[in-house]
Amino acid sequence: MTVLPDDGLPLAAEFPDATHEQWQRLVEGVLRKSGKELSGAAAEDALSTTLEDGLRTRPLYTARDSAPDPGLPGFAPFVRGGRPEGALTNGWDVRQRHTALAGGTADTVLADLENGGTSLWLVLGEGGIPVSELGRALDGVYLDLAPIALDAGRDTAQAAEALLRLYADKGVAADAVRGNLGGDPLGYEARTGTALDFAPFAALAARCAEQYPGLRALTVDALPYHEAGGSAAQELGASLATAVAYLRELTESGLGAEQAAGQLEFRYAATADQFLTIAKLRAARRLWARVAEVCGAPGAQVQHVVTSPVMMTRRDPWVNMLRTTLATLAAGVGGADSVTVLPFDHALGLPDAFARRIARNTSTILIEESHLARVIDPAGGSWYVERLTDELAEAAWQYFRSVERDGGQPAVLRSGRIRTDLATTWAERSKKLAKRREPVTGVSEFPLLAEKPVERAPAPEPPSGGLPRVRRDEAYEELRARSDAHLAATGARPRVFLATIGPAAAHTARSAFAANLFQAGGIEPVTEGRFEDSGATEAVLCSSDALYAEQAEQTAQSLRAAGARHVFLAGRGDHPGIDSYVFAGCDAVDVLSATLDRMGVS
Repeated sequence: MTVLPDDGLPLAAEFPDATHEQWQRLVEGVLRKSGKELSGAAAEDALSTTLEDGLRTRPLYTARDSAPDPGLPGFAPFVRGGRPEGALTNGWDVRQRHTALAGGTADTVLADLENGGTSLWLVLGEGGIPVSELGRALDGVYLDLAPIALDAGRDTAQAAEALLRLYADKGVAADAVRGNLGGDPLGYEARTGTALDFAPFAALAARCAEQYPGLRALTVDALPYHEAGGSAAQELGASLATAVAYLRELTESGLGAEQAAGQLEFRYAATADQFLTIAKLRAARRLWARVAEVCGAPGAQVQHVVTSPVMMTRRDPWVNMLRTTLATLAAGVGGADSVTVLPFDHALGLPDAFARRIARNTSTILIEESHLARVIDPAGGSWYVERLTDELAEAAWQYFRSVERDGGQPAVLRSGRIRTDLATTWAERSKKLAKRREPVTGVSEFPLLAEKPVERAPAPEPPSGGLPRVRRDEAYEELRARSDAHLAATGARPRVFLATIGPAAAHTARSAFAANLFQAGGIEPVTEGRFEDSGATEAVLCSSDALYAEQAEQTAQSLRAAGARHVFLAGRGDHPGIDSYVFAGCDAVDVLSATLDRMGVS
């Protein structure tokens, strides 16, 4: 009898180690069955996924996928976190956003702080709470306990004065003040196209450096670039170029490099692509560590992370809870200092109390129940995450250098170059969204036509006039809006008849595909009865390739005789009598828009 070693894994002890080459040969066999004759690295590459910024994720990462040493938490290059203790003590700062007061009172503000929120992000001035209402917004708030982050755009100086006056009136010691005054002139210019004089922001920074050691004056907000359709590397590169521009202005105004760097807080977006978000936050700290080192101001980047507004949908908004949970998890794993979870109804207007509670509880569950903060940099050491962090950092650094070569962030904003860069990236991504290569659950995939719309009071209009704000659902939202208008005008949605051929086993997959596709455009699929009784003007043939060869032409002729003005076929091919084809990877937005046009749905 063989005696197995007592190593805790006795069942594995008798099996030889598999090699990378053996795995590749298995991949070759799978690809061969699908008609692809590839071998070795080419076979492995066929399973890779292309991302933005020229990045590719491979199907398998091993110790051969090396990356630079990320160091230790709290030490340069801060890839593994800006603090040696990470978020072990209290988790990350749960910072909730407010753009309006409920009934003119601070009820929603206090509810956030009393039920899991640990700091506040107040949008003041245009697009937010009037600066004159700041005192009312903070009525009842213990200002020595709850850090305040302002976002006041061109009214930053006025808002900062009002907040500092509140601290003085309430007797809060200067060294107990925590938060950020939110000065971000380049971010405001990106949003509005209007340049602001930097002098008032430099004065605020000098005042904070001299009198308020726990208060920062400036925010480097990368959200304008993310919300305009930018990639992760463009978001990082633009934020880096903005921070360098601020360092130049602050040092020229008299601050030392270390003082200037200490006045900056960075704001990034977290998406439901959890690994890319984790890599982005780790790469951001590495990049800033390099800039700070060169400037003679070594130190960790302070990160405020916000769940992405771009990913929030207006249809089936409940799914946004899942998206923000993934994004918050990624922010926490990525080492964010503060996290703002946007309520699931953010895209619809002012969030209600339920939405705000779910947003707060998202962080609470991840910190308190999932124990996510109990491990420092839990993704560290993953060959995939370390390699992705390194590759993203390189791509972002190259973009940052290109911005600097063109004169820096102010210059590329004013020349229009940044707008062009972001528009190009978004155009490519829009193609993937249109073809459903990037699915949007509840919108482009598995839409629910019968859902009741979720209605909210309108939110204040944010500043505009600069870079656009895009959403992943925008093309499908336009289609659904056309269908809604048709329903309101006629009492029925536009319809398409699904003509199934053969037994269920032959047509179920393609009829389900067609139903899903047309519902994404607000077109109701009819699967029962005869075409004549369906109320549809167009039809889709759904079956197997073999039955198409036998019956597609005859069935299409019968449908035309019954009044069908356009006949689709679910699948590919070249069949007589078929007007067009719908298949996985077709341009769904183009197909649906043209269909609504033919149906007279405007």
